[in-house]
Amino acid sequence: MGFTQTLASVAAEVSRSWFGRNTARAAGTAGSGIRPCPAPLPLMRRPRQALPGPRPRARPAAAGSRCSRGAGNGAGGARLQPEPLRDGTAAPGSTGSRSEPSWAGGERGRRAGAQKRKSQEMSANLKYLSLGILVFQTTSLVLTMRYSRTLKEEGPRYLSSTAVVIAELLKILACVLLVYKDSKCNLRTLNRVLHDEILNKPMETLKLAIPSGIYTLQNNLLYVALSNLDAATYQVTYQLKILTTALFSVSMLSKKLGVYQWLSLVILMTGVAFVQWPSDSQATPAKEHSAGSQFVGLIAVLIACFSSGFAGVYFEKILKETKQSVWIRNIQLGFFGSIFGLMGVYIYDGEQLSKNGFFQGYNKLTWVVVVLQALGGLVIAAVIKYADNILKGFATSLSIILSTLISYFWLQDFVPTSVFFLGAILVIAATFLYGYDPKPAGNPIKA
Repeated sequence: MGFTQTLASVAAEVSRSWFGRNTARAAGTAGSGIRPCPAPLPLMRRPRQALPGPRPRARPAAAGSRCSRGAGNGAGGARLQPEPLRDGTAAPGSTGSRSEPSWAGGERGRRAGAQKRKSQEMSANLKYLSLGILVFQTTSLVLTMRYSRTLKEEGPRYLSSTAVVIAELLKILACVLLVYKDSKCNLRTLNRVLHDEILNKPMETLKLAIPSGIYTLQNNLLYVALSNLDAATYQVTYQLKILTTALFSVSMLSKKLGVYQWLSLVILMTGVAFVQWPSDSQATPAKEHSAGSQFVGLIAVLIACFSSGFAGVYFEKILKETKQSVWIRNIQLGFFGSIFGLMGVYIYDGEQLSKNGFFQGYNKLTWVVVVLQALGGLVIAAVIKYADNILKGFATSLSIILSTLISYFWLQDFVPTSVFFLGAILVIAATFLYGYDPKPAGNPIKA
């Protein structure tokens, strides 16, 4: 009986004690507005599913990181990232934030290097291809033009003024095809480009009337020059256009020439003077092919050099002031050139035109001359894009040498002398020297 009372009193005391603590805790949290935290539940982890394919390796957690309870997807835990597969793609379940492995970067570098070497080889091939095309076009145009103007055939000779007009029309056609190619072969886009750039900009189009008229005069003068001069003498003398272009560039574009360029111009004038130096070989029977005097040919070449220099610099100035395509500008030049050419045909050759027609004296050789003259400007544009001044000088030198050899052995209207060879060497050296660009030497590294 006494033991039973004692046990009951202990149980009552324990119950009062436990009930009092909970009551006090509830009163404290109720005053502060905080709900009591329930007892934590046991963590139930989701079973991990097997990934398809090869099993990725887990990336170790960073040093010093903690994995708290439930940190598999928690904010404070370190995530385990699977490694990428062998083909370089990210494994399933990865976040993609990890950088690519070293072997993938090396492969990409090798591919980039191979592409760079391939582009350099292609650029070199295009450079030398454009050089060969320029040499062929320059030499063949001079020789065929000279041969067509001195060839004796039955019937009337073709009119050079009509050849200039047809060359301008062919140039327009070629430039339209190039603009069509740049327009992704879309006729609607081509029509919109031509309408916006030519018809909607009349003042910009009229700017090309001046150089176009000068180019038309120059092309007619070249026929006159090659009717009175042999191909070799014409080729060397026509390099005076370097001098006129340089002078107009200084006066119109405010360009500054270096010491080497001024020296090359002096050497150029000396070489041309040696080439034009009279010699006893001019009295040879080979000169029977000439259609006029050498003085008329020389005057024609000099006027052509000045007109070429002025028109070239003026055209360059227009190109720098506007953002129109070169092919659009050539279409505008050809449009005005054909108009001025037709005016010249009816003013100077109207009587012969009324008797024998527009295409009098035309043959296969005449059409070759017309096509070469029409494509000459486009070839020069391609050479400027892919080649440099040294290669252009090299092309000019090869053209002079080939013209000299072919004039002597094939056309047989030229007998070179020692004075001519000296002048030709000076002109070739001046051409290279004018395109020479000395690079400043770097500062020596001090030990």
